[in-house]
Amino acid sequence: MLKELLDVLKNWLSEQKPVLIPIPVKADRSRMAVLLLGIFMLSGSLVVQAQSEAKTILFLGDSLTAGYGIDENQAYPSLIRERIAGENLDWNVVNAGLSGETSSGGLRRINWLLRSPVDVLVLALGANDGLRGVDLTLTRQNLQAIIDRVREKNPDVQIILAGMQVPPNLGQDYTEAFRNLFPQLAEQNDAVLIPFLLEDVAGIPELNLPDGIHPTPEGHQIMAETVWTYLQPVLAAR
Repeated sequence: MLKELLDVLKNWLSEQKPVLIPIPVKADRSRMAVLLLGIFMLSGSLVVQAQSEAKTILFLGDSLTAGYGIDENQAYPSLIRERIAGENLDWNVVNAGLSGETSSGGLRRINWLLRSPVDVLVLALGANDGLRGVDLTLTRQNLQAIIDRVREKNPDVQIILAGMQVPPNLGQDYTEAFRNLFPQLAEQNDAVLIPFLLEDVAGIPELNLPDGIHPTPEGHQIMAETVWTYLQPVLAAR
């Protein structure tokens, strides 16, 4: 009887439609409890197995990734998720963007985020470091440590690093060093580089909120296209 019940359950999970499981009226209650417990455990393991077959893209960023000032569904990671679904690609998208996040904050969070496997990491941190004039040695160390920890847990992970830029109010030397930090890190870590996450968005008033820093929904649509240009070949190769 156990085999029959398990066969029925597997058929239900594979076809995703309800079935009737025949259970004898006079069946021993303790035996039936054991059988039902076994079915519950099996169903859980099969569902987890099915879910785990999809690979995961982790977006680790700040307010630009979180979608500050707009609906979360309008943020560029959500637009990427919609595009992936529309193309019937088997990928999960996790948006770990957090407003105000710095590279130090991202490093503190990364172990928690790595409780589940990550196949592609889109690392979009550093903008708040630059706006606050953080020592770039620390920013570099933090971003490198994030990459190292992700690869330690997921050796085959593909890293995509989003380049950032800051206004020149902290001096030309700092501005230049900040901009160069990202291509240098990408080269050192064999990572894919998005030269500038806010390409064709930064500095355009109609594509940014009144603060002049955070993109509007239209700005996020452009960001999604920018990211997809570099992300799509990575997904196709995996």
